[in-house]
Amino acid sequence: MAKTEQATFAAGCFWGVETTFRKVPGVIDVAVGYTGGDKPEPTYEQVCSSETGHAEAVIVDFDPDQVSYERLLDVFFTTHDPTQVNRQGPDIGTQYRSAIFTHSEAQAQAAEAAKRALDESGTLGRPVATEILPADRFWRAEEYHQRYEERRGAHGFARLFGLT
Repeated sequence: MAKTEQATFAAGCFWGVETTFRKVPGVIDVAVGYTGGDKPEPTYEQVCSSETGHAEAVIVDFDPDQVSYERLLDVFFTTHDPTQVNRQGPDIGTQYRSAIFTHSEAQAQAAEAAKRALDESGTLGRPVATEILPADRFWRAEEYHQRYEERRGAHGFARLFGLT
């Protein structure tokens, strides 16, 4: 049985983020949900109210022998605008913030290094606003949100970034 690890990312609306990570070789599973807030068992409506403190996020189960955490960070940083605060495109609110929730000290160090390197590269023209925090309880979103784009036949986000 393959060794697995978890990674948790928030990069705007979780539907496209889920689809994108599902296309990465070495990713075993992805679930959408909520994390980083203070309300237990939040619903989508509660999270969208911006009153729970949760971000829409994905939890990624991956095989580190097939894909590195650094590769997942690269996918994360290149598939959304990490310079935006509390928004991605037309989606506005704290639930759409850019955040990395780390599951170990090694992940925290890798995330900080990737963020620093991106900032120092100057390629984005603005500072990276991505929060890097220890992973908190992940609340799985309602079932109708799981594999949403896949069930609807919409793979635009993943196709946009060459992952289909």
